[in-house]
Amino acid sequence: MAKLYFYYSAMNAGKTTHLLQSSYNYQERGMKTLILSSSIDNRFGRGVVKSRIGIQSESIIFNQKEDLFRLVGTQRQSQPLDCVLVDEAQFLSKSQVYQLTDVVDKLHMPVLAYGLRTDFQGELFEGSQYLLAWADELCELKTICHTGKKATMVIRIDENGRAVKTGQQIQIGGNDRYVSVSRAEYKRVFHDQGRIEPSQISLPLEDT
Repeated sequence: MAKLYFYYSAMNAGKTTHLLQSSYNYQERGMKTLILSSSIDNRFGRGVVKSRIGIQSESIIFNQKEDLFRLVGTQRQSQPLDCVLVDEAQFLSKSQVYQLTDVVDKLHMPVLAYGLRTDFQGELFEGSQYLLAWADELCELKTICHTGKKATMVIRIDENGRAVKTGQQIQIGGNDRYVSVSRAEYKRVFHDQGRIEPSQISLPLEDT
């Protein structure tokens, strides 16, 4: 039975690597996959999904107004499809998450969505909110804070290593970077304006 899966985590947990591995597993069995990626994330160029460890694949770009049920249906007319995978699923709109449920329920095709759960202010992304609400299966991909605890939160830091408290939820590029931390460390750094030294933790530049 087809299901909608949401694989979520903080940054630097290998979500894109997991997505590409899942796609490869299908292809190894002679099945066809469709990888979708948001037009918002253009770090590696348009139509490319690339992991931090260097593996990559072509993808179909969608914007926030795209009807994903129609997009998948159109792709299915030109080639057989067995699975849809969505990178950076936090950038989905509410309506697009609903459209992905239609891919599962009407086209009987599994959908694997990968994304962040919360932003640098601890707030849910729109796509993540509705994936958490409507997905059939929720799967957490774990990563570690520099304190050794499980990292569940994301902090945006400036070029001086200080936590950024305000700003747009979505920011691709620029001088700010992101680190994954435990909830306790997030509270200490974010609310007390603690400083994260670059020597304490590696700053993820690619894979989210």
